[in-house]
Amino acid sequence: MGKLDRKTAIVTGGAKGLGAVYCRALAAEGARVAIADIADGAALAGEIRQSGGEALYCAADVSDESSVRSLVSAAVERFDRIDILVNNAAVFSLLPPVKFQDIDVGLWDRIMAVNVRGSFLTAKHVSPRMIAQGSGKIINVSSASAYKGQPPLMLHYIASKGAILSLTRALSRELGEHGICVNTLAPGLILSDSILQNRSHVEKAQEGVLASRALKRHGYPADLIGALLFLASSDSDFVTGQTLAVDGGSINT
Repeated sequence: MGKLDRKTAIVTGGAKGLGAVYCRALAAEGARVAIADIADGAALAGEIRQSGGEALYCAADVSDESSVRSLVSAAVERFDRIDILVNNAAVFSLLPPVKFQDIDVGLWDRIMAVNVRGSFLTAKHVSPRMIAQGSGKIINVSSASAYKGQPPLMLHYIASKGAILSLTRALSRELGEHGICVNTLAPGLILSDSILQNRSHVEKAQEGVLASRALKRHGYPADLIGALLFLASSDSDFVTGQTLAVDGGSINT
């Protein structure tokens, strides 16, 4: 019996990278998973179903409200309820380092639209379902970089992840009376398949990251699973408005 048997989870940005890791981990604990992404998640959904789980791929742009409405409707139509929302969708892995004076305003707006507005919109449209149930778990994915202001030359991304920390705190206050827990998962630099596509970024950041960690090793996707399942399950029923950093002790929240 899994921790999340018969629970339904929506994972945004769930088709690849850490999002796909989250989807597999939730499904392995019995959750029915709606994979939301602009990238094709049909193969991942098929993989989960082939392993005996339940999964649905929903093409969704979290920055677009009508797309988010359609996502929530599709998940409810298929699974009848929503218990867990993992706001993971973000623009990051392929961003090149750039001085803040040289950041294109259009790129700034796109990062804020996906990384911040996307989390707001999915919470806005999922929360009525959770309120009606009297329970729910919202996990907003930020980054340890929001505390450190690093890696360098990534102001647009870091600013967006700082906004997620405040969004979690404020949202937890509004939804607590309905039995809904809202928390932040803040990974450090994790060597996922997506981030490894940007070798120059990894090579520039990893020396400083490793030096700052209490645990002197790289972080891998598997390191996030325990924290994710804690925040998604009944183990964290009296935890809300908090940030759980998984970064080898690089920061101390």
